[in-house]
Amino acid sequence: MMRRRTTLLTGCTALVLALGATACGSDDPVSAGGGDKTLSGQTVTVAGVWSGSEQKNFQKVLDAFSAKTGAKTQFMSTGDNVSTVVGSKIEGGNAPDVVMVPQVGVLQQFAKKGWLEPLSGTTQKSVDANFAPVWKKYGSVDDTLYGLYFKAAHKSTVWFSPDALEQAGVKPPATYDEMLKAGHTLSDSGLAAFAVAGQDGWTLTDWFENIYLSQAGPEKYDALAAHELKWTDDSVVKALTTLGKLFEDKQLMAGGQKGALNTDFPGSVEKVFGPKPEAGMVYEGDFVAGVAHDQFDRTIGKDADFFPFPPVDGGNAPVVSGGDAAAVLKDGKNAKAGMKLLEFLATPEAAAVWAKAGGFLSPNKNLDLASYGDDVTRATAKSLVAAGDADAVRFDMSDQAPAAFGGTSGVGEWKLLQDFLRDPSDPKGTAAKLEAAAAKAYKNQG
Repeated sequence: MMRRRTTLLTGCTALVLALGATACGSDDPVSAGGGDKTLSGQTVTVAGVWSGSEQKNFQKVLDAFSAKTGAKTQFMSTGDNVSTVVGSKIEGGNAPDVVMVPQVGVLQQFAKKGWLEPLSGTTQKSVDANFAPVWKKYGSVDDTLYGLYFKAAHKSTVWFSPDALEQAGVKPPATYDEMLKAGHTLSDSGLAAFAVAGQDGWTLTDWFENIYLSQAGPEKYDALAAHELKWTDDSVVKALTTLGKLFEDKQLMAGGQKGALNTDFPGSVEKVFGPKPEAGMVYEGDFVAGVAHDQFDRTIGKDADFFPFPPVDGGNAPVVSGGDAAAVLKDGKNAKAGMKLLEFLATPEAAAVWAKAGGFLSPNKNLDLASYGDDVTRATAKSLVAAGDADAVRFDMSDQAPAAFGGTSGVGEWKLLQDFLRDPSDPKGTAAKLEAAAAKAYKNQG
């Protein structure tokens, strides 16, 4: 799935904690560029959702860590359900040292269960120096920093085929209403406006979140994300009504509602950038570019481009993000070496490895944008970092929720928005169902 979340010490004790070494004797922490090989003979195990090209590119980062420290690394792909897999590993006495957590709600769950080590003072200093405060906020639970956001997603990008828009005489729109109008023009030219990946419920939450953030504003977004505002609020009904205008319009979606519900995320990208295009645009995060390039050989910036998700009803253009936070598990066999890996991941040097490989965005504001391989990715990364500095970026709302509501296939928000896609005639009724599901999930979370 393309998604989805301290006290400073002095002396020898601080050095041991900061470096994850077994003794004082290293003068040069990883974050300062040291290659002291203090971890030679040790193995750091890392669990995460990545597979395929993402896993291959992350392995390049792990290899750079190995070259610097002498440590070996072992990556385990968990699939989408990180919580269940890691929980079973802990219960079986075989916990990984580091876990890449794709959801804020799961990071909070792990921390509250006592599974995570607070990040070391050295890592925290790197976070303070290299990341906007919002990333520290999302990586913290009860004011303690547990998660380092290594990889981020910019989820406010609408990707399009430049040829398709040019042939229809359509330019990238400046507002949401203009986007739907442009979609009708595109449809009139013989190509559907959007490929919507309704088979994957998480994509529908992203549609809702961008509309809601722009239309209702960041204050209400934060309140709804924390369930301090009920899903029956008028602002939610209004956002669902706006989204419903897209869902009910057969001209705007490739294959209509049925086609959308039978299209997964990779399939939605294929419908725009594959050999037999069915639509001119697909909304999803920056990771669309990776699929368009790797699977369909599209040149980013030439054959595939994006415009920012446009503002809704006079609001500000939304910037919704997701990301994967690195965290250290207490029960890992080599948690101290795992902490040293996080010290490395907090540096621009580590981020640059994956940035050069492609399919990656870093929230690290000190990463040189020249590390990215193309101008489109550079522009996306610049937008994400700027939004973080301006405190305008908001983390994916469903990823902040308990997994039972915001992150599980077939239940909660994913299923209810799929039902809404199937029949968008009752936004108020859908809001009531969302509130009932949210209330139950938050209650069970405790």
